[in-house]
Amino acid sequence: MHLVIQSAALAEDDVRELAQLAHARRVERLGPGACRLIDAEQRAGIAEYCARNELDFGFVPETQTLAGMRLLAIDMDSTLITIECIDEIADMAGVKAEVSAITAAAMSGAIDYAESLRQRVGLLRGLNEEALARVYDERLRLSPGAAAMLAAMQRAGVKTLLVSGGFSFFTERLQARLGFDYGIANVIEIEDGRLSGRVIGNIVDAAAKAAKLRAIRDQLGIARDRIIAIGDGANDLAMLAEAGVSIAYHAKPVVRSKAGYALDYVGLDGVLNLFA
Repeated sequence: MHLVIQSAALAEDDVRELAQLAHARRVERLGPGACRLIDAEQRAGIAEYCARNELDFGFVPETQTLAGMRLLAIDMDSTLITIECIDEIADMAGVKAEVSAITAAAMSGAIDYAESLRQRVGLLRGLNEEALARVYDERLRLSPGAAAMLAAMQRAGVKTLLVSGGFSFFTERLQARLGFDYGIANVIEIEDGRLSGRVIGNIVDAAAKAAKLRAIRDQLGIARDRIIAIGDGANDLAMLAEAGVSIAYHAKPVVRSKAGYALDYVGLDGVLNLFA
């Protein structure tokens, strides 16, 4: 196993201390904010040291290579992008506080996702549809390292799936812009140029995200251990469970505790360092 350590700026003192703790054979620098400790042992004290010093860490099998991966599934809101789109739409309707509170409860797993979406979309009733374009143009930003991570995946021949419990208005634009192979999201209903307060069709919840991943996996004949999934909220857990490599990105505690890896301090390009 190799131990990958990452942070915004990785100090040499931290590298030396962790190399000793892990009885690593040698250190391989991956960049200013990352290193790989070769032939590291999973010993007591490593997790605690990293927590104290705000370092992301992960034990990576030497056989876990990007060339061996075939499918990446990634959540949109607060993962691929920095915002929750529905909260920003709600801001334009003057109900951001109410909607954000429901979003937070849903992402932590405190309330059912489908019911939370119905409540939130209902609060948007009557808003001019132009608000969607304003959120995309004025507020939507990719998470740090997102473009670099996706480009590397695509160069390696990895198929990419964008999943969202949010809205297709945003996923479709990101899919075209970033070259995603597949996508799934909710369709928000618009009547006479205004949001009706309803979603069209079945709601994309945790089960739907996982089902979409499985459908593509089966269609392409991909083994579970060749799938990467990245998410941040409780409604991503079922999808993460379908992947051989599951990554919690700046995620809620319930997600960090169940994912194979957690990235709390670095950008999405830090995903690339988790492959030997």
